[in-house]
Amino acid sequence: MKLWSGRFDKNTDKLVDELNASITFDKRFYKEDITGSIAHATMLGRQGIIAQAEADKIIEALKGIMADMEAGKIPFNIEDEDIHMCVEAELTRRIGDTGKRLHTARSRNDQVAVDFRMYMKKEVLEIRAMILSLIEVLVNMAEKHTGTIMPAYTHLQRAQPSTFAHYMMAYANMLKRDVLRLEDAYDRMDENPLGCGALCGTTHPIDRAYTAELLGFARVCENSLDGVSDRDYVIEILSALATLMMHLSRFSEEIILWCSWEFKFIELDDAYSTGSSIMPQKKNPDIAELVRGKSGRVYGSLMGFLTIMKGLPLAYNKDMQEDKEQVFDAIDTVKACLPVFTAMVDTMTVNADNMYKAASRGFINATDCADYMVKKGMPFREAYTVVGRLVNHCISIDKTLEQLTLEEFKTFSEIFEADVFEAISLRTGVEMRLSQGGPSKASVDAQIASIKAFLESKAE
Repeated sequence: MKLWSGRFDKNTDKLVDELNASITFDKRFYKEDITGSIAHATMLGRQGIIAQAEADKIIEALKGIMADMEAGKIPFNIEDEDIHMCVEAELTRRIGDTGKRLHTARSRNDQVAVDFRMYMKKEVLEIRAMILSLIEVLVNMAEKHTGTIMPAYTHLQRAQPSTFAHYMMAYANMLKRDVLRLEDAYDRMDENPLGCGALCGTTHPIDRAYTAELLGFARVCENSLDGVSDRDYVIEILSALATLMMHLSRFSEEIILWCSWEFKFIELDDAYSTGSSIMPQKKNPDIAELVRGKSGRVYGSLMGFLTIMKGLPLAYNKDMQEDKEQVFDAIDTVKACLPVFTAMVDTMTVNADNMYKAASRGFINATDCADYMVKKGMPFREAYTVVGRLVNHCISIDKTLEQLTLEEFKTFSEIFEADVFEAISLRTGVEMRLSQGGPSKASVDAQIASIKAFLESKAE
């Protein structure tokens, strides 16, 4: 018999039970549900809403249920409908009518809201720690490669000289923002909805601040209607996870390109590569490809839940039961990807010679040549035109700018002197980019120091 069956003359249809039940997936809330119930019972006893002896008996029984669930001794049956009813039914079986007092001054609406927030807080902290580990790997990689010159690209065309360290710090900064987004969402969801009741609170003299303290919330939800129907935090976290996966997907795309024979900038460790069933020479970047593909899965969770929420009036609606599977899948996907991705990056081999060879072609020092002329007094637009003609000439005779003679330079402008060759060298092109955020060693060292300080602040 359903715990809510008093109003009804007949049982629900079996197909309705199967559609309505959430126990198959919300069972992962069992720790949060029991922890929230213990806090609620503690508050009920403290406030004199139920006898202290009854509160103590409920709390002791709930602790026993927690231990048995952790040991796998309690089955999760569809007849129980959801984890809340499962726990309450088991509590009543163990201690009889005293167990029926637990739900005083509480609804499943505020119960699921508090369970969900507690669960999300825990998961956000775990994902945050994983991202910080990946950032640390990128910092370590950058420190080893501040002098490893490579071409930077726009439109996937070689553009200007950079370093592998500069690239690694670009992704470190993306991931830093991912951490901050999750922390911002964490702060906004750190509110206790327990005590909001079904939607309009309760007539019992509860102490919501006390349950917030017991459950580790920073504050209480200030409006009961909002408290039970708010899922902004779910959307914010899904959005943050989708953005994180977008960053990992972009990085994966770079890795897939870089380890191809056309680039050969890196080589992935055998432990993070796969082969072909028919082509013995193949070494495939399947992990990077899977991460790239799974980004779409997380996007789907975000878009799916936004669509669910867009037309819901206040307060709780059963549509909102669909939030959990969306979030569970997104969280599970991110947590599956991050550790493997981190290990893949940590173990990959950097082919510095191939990076330098690629940087030597494609005229990525053309801007440096134009800047050289500007420093000699020529307006930039005029210098741009001269260097464009120079590049066109080099292409026609299959030479690079560095391979031209001074006499050849002077046929395009008398402004060129012997010092042009130093100005257009790749090493100069990198090291003279001293502007904040650039690829010079001094600039990248400052970026590394900044990210290290960020990591240290998160370790406190």
